[in-house]
Amino acid sequence: MSLDRRTPRFLPTTGKVDNRFFAEAVNNILNGRMDAVGEVTLAENAASTAVTDTRVVKNSAVILTPMTANAAAAIGTTYIPEADYGTGTFTIRHANNPQTDRSFRYIILS
Repeated sequence: MSLDRRTPRFLPTTGKVDNRFFAEAVNNILNGRMDAVGEVTLAENAASTAVTDTRVVKNSAVILTPMTANAAAAIGTTYIPEADYGTGTFTIRHANNPQTDRSFRYIILS
């Protein structure tokens, strides 16, 4: 379900931080590599798709980008209600149909 990516390197919250490690983290953010993306394919024959992603919190915003023609056609009826965000999860609401290739890339902003 999630996009293949490097394992994020988090800055330690206690102790010393290596300057090179800190600089790499900041430079990655400035270059748009925030490790905040994933991929999801909408469930077939269902009206919703639950996504588990530990980076999501209740106040997150998830932005969907279609990756297939069927996903692009479904974008008008595909959304995430505010009530469907939780800690580590969100649920996408969409049209119920048998298509198996409605794939989206998403970005999480918190």
